[in-house]
Amino acid sequence: MIVVMNPNAEQASIDRVMSEIERMGARPHLSRGEFRTVIGAVGEDASLDATRLASLDGVEKVVPIMKPYKLASREFKGGDSVMSIGGGKVPQVKVGGHHAVCIAGPCAVENEQMLYRIAREVHQAGATILRGGVYKPRTSPYSFQGLGLQALKWMRACGDELGMPICVEVMDTRQVEEMEPYVDCWQIGARNMQNFDLLREVGKTRKAVLLKRGLSASVKEWLMSAEYVLSQGNSQVILCERGIKTFEDSIRYSMDISSVPVAKQWSHLPIIVDPSHAAGKRDYVSALALAGMAAGADGVIVEVHYCPSEAQCDGPQALLPESFKELVTQLRTIASLTGKTFADTGVPV
Repeated sequence: MIVVMNPNAEQASIDRVMSEIERMGARPHLSRGEFRTVIGAVGEDASLDATRLASLDGVEKVVPIMKPYKLASREFKGGDSVMSIGGGKVPQVKVGGHHAVCIAGPCAVENEQMLYRIAREVHQAGATILRGGVYKPRTSPYSFQGLGLQALKWMRACGDELGMPICVEVMDTRQVEEMEPYVDCWQIGARNMQNFDLLREVGKTRKAVLLKRGLSASVKEWLMSAEYVLSQGNSQVILCERGIKTFEDSIRYSMDISSVPVAKQWSHLPIIVDPSHAAGKRDYVSALALAGMAAGADGVIVEVHYCPSEAQCDGPQALLPESFKELVTQLRTIASLTGKTFADTGVPV
């Protein structure tokens, strides 16, 4: 359930409600809006006394949340959430609401020189966040698995030099502790969407989490996975549509464009699209990216490589830098039509 506070409710009243929710055996989650403060009470419904909560000072009303994904639902928060990625040595990049984000970089970090070259190319083209895999989930155990912590240190240094937050995939709960000092945004891959232990672990951090939709997951299941992160107190969750398995075999995965407006209606969380993994072939990447933005997405995540034939991972779907630059120009146009704006990188585009 959610407890809606009066507009003039004092902090002492808010603290009292949160303490009472904890006393009832539930976990309070505070959301401050422009006009209202809302406190979500997450726990067993039988243990929550709505009448008692409604009688406390400063409470306007108590409303049950009918959706199974409590904290991710529009019932908990009616307006769009805006997430901030980065900070410290790199500027914060916002995503959600009127803020659109462009995440780009190599599929995998193969060496330091390659990373820096691609990072400079995508930054020059207008990307605001740098992506790059350091641990890679591969179908074959004999394929390139990533360079691990050394590659992550390269990512951190490169991001700091260019003023770009970094988004890096984490695959295992055991990696979270060693990666956390370097990462600005965790990426949870499609195969780990329902790795609930991993979701809880990144939820205990306060870094943004980019949650990709599972290969055969419904939108509801996807939001339930987001709930695992949110339930640990981490409100910085960004959904990512990357295509699902269907009977269609002309493309790697079928990008479910309809999931964008559906997720937008059901949840306050930002959503971006990953056209690279959906397409599997660079010829289709730009069209899918533009379609996602036109459907209301809050941004894109795209793979870029200056020599895809030499890439050790997913070369066929990587855009060339000049194609990526053209795509960013088109994305800015589409975003303006949907009331969104991409952050200024400070580099002439």
